[in-house]
Amino acid sequence: MIPPADPAPVRVLLADDEPLVRQGMRMILEAEEDLVVVGEAADGASALDLARREHPDLVCMDVRMPGIDGIRATELVLRLPEAPKVLVVTTFENDGYVLEALLAGASGFLLKRASAAQMVQAVRTLAHGDSLLFPEEVRALLRPRARTADHTGEPLTPREQEVLAAVAQGASNAEIAADLVVGVETVRTHVAAVLRKLGARDRTQAAVIAYRTGLVDP
Repeated sequence: MIPPADPAPVRVLLADDEPLVRQGMRMILEAEEDLVVVGEAADGASALDLARREHPDLVCMDVRMPGIDGIRATELVLRLPEAPKVLVVTTFENDGYVLEALLAGASGFLLKRASAAQMVQAVRTLAHGDSLLFPEEVRALLRPRARTADHTGEPLTPREQEVLAAVAQGASNAEIAADLVVGVETVRTHVAAVLRKLGARDRTQAAVIAYRTGLVDP
């Protein structure tokens, strides 16, 4: 029997105006067999250009860069066909830029003082998309802006509402399945329906929309 092929490594693009920061992130990520750095950018314009050419799965995006900053670069990168996910890398977790990046579509954020293990975990979590990265921190950022919009799309079923609440709490598909006593595939189906009805790109965006529309109480 032919053994199954190993999954393709996660392709990561680094965007930060400090060369030493990029070098450190590259060393951390490329020490892992399932992660590969496909390019480095020193500003938002270069990040957008590299994202077009290299088709990364994920961009590690500094928010404060010259020219096009990380917020605008996030918006532009996420407009690309088959857009990558964006992990915002920041100095302060309560930085207003982080909230703006999440509202712009970033899938999560990581502090620059995080450990190597935390960085690897963050990249893998976002790349595989099975759970929310740092749900408590995301909720804390969004709490001051809770219920700033209304959900005008297709209504969620009671079960989809349960699934959305669990997603916003950071639960994985396996954890949701165990809690609801259903199969993981059933949960995946519910999550897909929730994302479609909310018009959300991923679990993070679903949580952002849920808190802002009052579908889930932060």
